[in-house]
Amino acid sequence: MKEHEAKILIVDDDEGCRILLSHLLAREGFKVMSSHDGGSALTVIRLDAPDILLLDFKMEGMDGMEVLKLAKGIDPDLPIVMITGFANIPGAIDAIKAGAHDYLAKPFDHHEVIRIVRRALTERKLKHRIKQLSALTRDDGELRDRVGPSDVMGRVIADVNLVAQSDFSVLIVGETGSGKELVARAIHQLSSRSKSPFVPVDCGAIPEGLLESELFGHEKGAFTGASIQKQGKFEIARGGTLFLDEISNMPLGSQAKLLRALQEKKVSRVGNPRPMAIDVRVLAATNRDLLAMNKTGGFRLDLFFRLNEFTINIPPLRQRKEDILYLAKLFLDKTNRELSKEVKGFSRSAVEVLIDYHWPGNVRELRSVIRRAVLVAEDTITNQHLEIKASGVEDPTPAPAVHDTSWKNRPLKEIVRLGTVEIEREVLTQTLKYTGGNKAKAARLLRIDYKTIHTKVKEYGIHIDGDQHAKEER
Repeated sequence: MKEHEAKILIVDDDEGCRILLSHLLAREGFKVMSSHDGGSALTVIRLDAPDILLLDFKMEGMDGMEVLKLAKGIDPDLPIVMITGFANIPGAIDAIKAGAHDYLAKPFDHHEVIRIVRRALTERKLKHRIKQLSALTRDDGELRDRVGPSDVMGRVIADVNLVAQSDFSVLIVGETGSGKELVARAIHQLSSRSKSPFVPVDCGAIPEGLLESELFGHEKGAFTGASIQKQGKFEIARGGTLFLDEISNMPLGSQAKLLRALQEKKVSRVGNPRPMAIDVRVLAATNRDLLAMNKTGGFRLDLFFRLNEFTINIPPLRQRKEDILYLAKLFLDKTNRELSKEVKGFSRSAVEVLIDYHWPGNVRELRSVIRRAVLVAEDTITNQHLEIKASGVEDPTPAPAVHDTSWKNRPLKEIVRLGTVEIEREVLTQTLKYTGGNKAKAARLLRIDYKTIHTKVKEYGIHIDGDQHAKEER
């Protein structure tokens, strides 16, 4: 909102006051409206949405305090400046307590009027900006909840937020299973195109002979088997986002046709030479180095530059180990809900295996491993349930054997409870070792609140050598 576009509503039953303020504010370039009573003022607020309200404290009929409360009910962020005589400044202060932005005392100091109005305008702009950022934060939080708490993924999220509101083409680079489509969908959801379709295309799954038809569509009878007219992905994504997954698998001939479509912003269905205008944002993903492919003749350099207006690199899971336990717990909880099970967590050695494993399939592999483990586990996931191996990790002993004399004559529920306590102590200990004793970071990895982990560390007497408990990063 530019200053000269701001609309100011003056509400005063004194015509002379309305004329004076209208003239003063109009001379500064503001759009001025006026009302002589509270009822008509509320109608203007509902219909014309002023940016600032200058409201007389004392009016016949509906007084200023009543109008203030009703106006705030219509627009809670509307800055309201009360107009009062010197004798009623205590009443104006009461109005400020009730939500007024400021007050103006009669007779007016012209410079003070302009200063207060501009300050009120600034406050309104700031509240509007905070709302915008809050909306982004909610979406950011949703993405953060799905990728983990690591700093490197924080930088990925920052890149997503930075580029989402533009219409740049984005190249998303990462290994198979690292979450490239998740990032692409987040960009779409945060963009101005979010209400239009998000259309993914797996460039490696479509035969070369059908790729052009898949992208651009075809007419009935255009080739053998084309029994009906078909819209291409560019048409289906109209107004939205087209996601070209694994673009490195696209044949060179198709690359040339894609480049022409992006340059001209037009496509032609196979069998119909008449071009159609397209309005899509293109996001592309690759697990290969496209510049290296260009050197060997596998990828066009001009298409690379067309797609690469902005690049987001997603690190592999093995380079962000602090996300592993977080994501494992996330997948465990989701699978528990899906299967109506209550698998409680991971044994000590299962945690070590998860951390030490190389994860060549990245997050997609982790999800599959955890889902399978939840399916076969009864109470706690051990490394036998994980079906993966990490060097230097011994088989677990998650609970004492039933022939141990300390377990004799105990009821089953008590045995299970004590075993769960032991497992919980081990998981907390191993996680705190991994975080160097940082309880806040450990709480984020295990998805529990800081107060809970602080209490349990005390309860179990857990101590990590060289800990950083006194230097938590909350």
